[in-house]
Amino acid sequence: MHSSAQHPEDYINSLTEERSQVILKLRKVILENLPEGFEEGMNYGMLSYHIPHSLYPEGYHVDPKQPLPFINLAAQKNYIALYHMGLYSDPGLLEWFVEEYPNRSGQRLDMGKSCIRFKRTANIPYQLIGELVAKVTPGEWVATYER
Repeated sequence: MHSSAQHPEDYINSLTEERSQVILKLRKVILENLPEGFEEGMNYGMLSYHIPHSLYPEGYHVDPKQPLPFINLAAQKNYIALYHMGLYSDPGLLEWFVEEYPNRSGQRLDMGKSCIRFKRTANIPYQLIGELVAKVTPGEWVATYER
């Protein structure tokens, strides 16, 4: 579900109470664990945690006017989605996450290339998400992205 919200608070306020509570909790975990240098904003109709142009002037190769994306968070039609580009581009990080997920959530991982889908929000492993967010610095993400 694409949103036209310009600010994270507007996006969250546009959601149902149930979905906004989950997004707020995930947002809090992300912000508490996000390494310094990343910024929060809106991008592609989702909450965005990205590297700003002040740190990476080249921006996103698909659209250089956009900052370099790293994590996006969205309430989709049938699930909450967390998009983490590090999982897509770093096999070691992906292996760690796939191994840890069932141990921490008690559920089978529902995931695409970079998208973690939470259909049942009661068992979201928030601590694991915090650890995942903390594992990649802006400098490491830029180096990975440029490779």
